[in-house]
Amino acid sequence: MNAAPKTLTRAALAIPALGLAALAAAPSAIDAQVLSGHNSNAPVDYAADRIELQDKQDRVILSGNVDVKQAELRLRAARTVVNFTNAGSMQIQRITASGGVVVTRNDEVATGDVGIYDFNKKIITMTGNATIKRGNGDTLRGGRLVVDLNSGVSSASGGPGGRVTGTFSVPKQNGN
Repeated sequence: MNAAPKTLTRAALAIPALGLAALAAAPSAIDAQVLSGHNSNAPVDYAADRIELQDKQDRVILSGNVDVKQAELRLRAARTVVNFTNAGSMQIQRITASGGVVVTRNDEVATGDVGIYDFNKKIITMTGNATIKRGNGDTLRGGRLVVDLNSGVSSASGGPGGRVTGTFSVPKQNGN
């Protein structure tokens, strides 16, 4: 299969936001509010070693070096399962990425073992060694990161040892 990105047409696979990209901002409410304004109508490009449409199960599986892009958002994973309803046209219900999930947007990078976007609830969840890093050095680590795109409220729950950990950067002061 050609590894060059293929543009998905909305009629063929209408991934409205590929909200997985929103995972890049999972751990903070400020980031969630920014992502809630993401243009969900932008074209979605993908590249993978293999694609399988499972029509009877209402899902599409992308596997092997999966690379999904929408505007400035990018998702990379070993495997991505796209669940949809097929009522005349495909409408995405849920996207699950697994295997070294990396989501980037501008200077933010989110990583985890699994990333899930529930389109109906507008909730993004990353689990398993979930981490987000921002270009200025801010870092958050936990076992589970959840962002509610409706309310802009984000939460993190325990990682190893049952605790959330991280680092805040401190702005440099002139002369100090």
